[in-house]
Amino acid sequence: MSITAEQIPGYRVGTWAIDPTHSEVGFSVRHLAISKVKGKFENFSATFETAENPLESKVTATAEVASVNTNEKNRDGHLRTGDFFLADEFPELTFVSTGVRADGSDFIVDGDLTMRGVTKPVSFEFELGGFGEDAYGNYKVGFTAKTVVKREDFGLSWNAPLEKGGLLLGSDVTITLDIQAALQA
Repeated sequence: MSITAEQIPGYRVGTWAIDPTHSEVGFSVRHLAISKVKGKFENFSATFETAENPLESKVTATAEVASVNTNEKNRDGHLRTGDFFLADEFPELTFVSTGVRADGSDFIVDGDLTMRGVTKPVSFEFELGGFGEDAYGNYKVGFTAKTVVKREDFGLSWNAPLEKGGLLLGSDVTITLDIQAALQA
């Protein structure tokens, strides 16, 4: 399926910078086999290049591993160690898009996710919120993107058995991006 810029209300060609005060890079993982633990990265950046053909648009993004925040200091410290992200050796998570596909009125953004020195292809389901101007005259875009990865695929294999069976942590990690970006002059 193809899509043109004219089919996307408010679409503009250009370079966009993420607005970190109106954006979040979050994740969740099953915990104790009964609930989910959620977290986010406090420090992140991204640049988007929208093209005349929306399906030729590109994105590059990074998140600082040391900025991980699950609202529990000890757990955050553990996540920075070799049991998980190995933050001293691999201080950033990166994503570089390799393609965009239309999916009805939304998109799939394919790309390479690098975590802990391991790069794997992932596909983000991309839901466009829309375009508009803020109170200061900045032209903005908003969207949500989501993917699920297996943490073990990236070397995050630490786990602990539960007394009554099963494991402390699930394998699937849902990564959710709630993003607002501004068109650069």
